[in-house]
Amino acid sequence: MKIRKDLRILLVDDHSVVRHGVSLLLKKAFEDVTILHADNFDELLVQLNQKQDLLFLDINLPGGNSTKMVEEIRSNYPDLLIMIFSAYDEARYALRYIHAGADGFLNKYSKDEEIIKAVELILENGKYISDVVKEVILENALLKNPINPLEKLSDREIEVAELLVEGDGNLEISNKLNIQMSTVSTFKTRIFDKLGINNIVKLVEILRVYKN
Repeated sequence: MKIRKDLRILLVDDHSVVRHGVSLLLKKAFEDVTILHADNFDELLVQLNQKQDLLFLDINLPGGNSTKMVEEIRSNYPDLLIMIFSAYDEARYALRYIHAGADGFLNKYSKDEEIIKAVELILENGKYISDVVKEVILENALLKNPINPLEKLSDREIEVAELLVEGDGNLEISNKLNIQMSTVSTFKTRIFDKLGINNIVKLVEILRVYKN
């Protein structure tokens, strides 16, 4: 596949070992490529003042605000290719970021050849949709699942979920919402079942990404 000349790629991740590892991989795979680095959202915005072809963007970024930063970048740089590069489960999070304006979602645990292939595809087609994401799109279409899993929760379940994420226990939630502790336990079970999770860490991730 023929890749454009003078390719410029901006790698944005707060872990230097990730940036340098991906940088070495891309420099080995593509000729005439310039790799720039940023480790926070403010530095990212400065780097974007120079023309970039492709942005590799981590979700967990100091100064960033989940999908909001993607929306901001897309509104200001409509022609920039944005590849989300994250350790988050792409089956759960990719569509949210694609709908926010990203052109692709690539898992950090992908093999080297998968990363190179993803870069080739996004440069050629303007989009990168992995097999995992294609399956999610098909499943959502067939089952009419909402893109935002929080839409499965009632208003009261959202309230309980937010308090759980803040670190409140069943007693504190019971007092704040004026409901029985047994009811709190029931809500917690329903929340976990509806979201397909089994711990608070996963709940934190979901609320961070999907709660506006």
